[in-house]
Amino acid sequence: MEDQNRMTLVLSAVALAVAIVATITMERVNMPAVSNDAAPGTVGLARPHPPLDRAAGEPIQTVGGPSSASIRGRP
Repeated sequence: MEDQNRMTLVLSAVALAVAIVATITMERVNMPAVSNDAAPGTVGLARPHPPLDRAAGEPIQTVGGPSSASIRGRP
């Protein structure tokens, strides 16, 4: 048998062994089904925020001036 044929046979055997091991491993892994139900003990999904009191694009109106002492002018 030539070296090239022997190498091809060995690589094919290794690939077959890896495929068999992967198949057996995947069958034994517990793969849970996906569902939309919440898991037991969870609080639930986030709730939407209440609507804003301003229109989209309207600037936020602030009451009063800045409260930082470093911004205030001193005599």
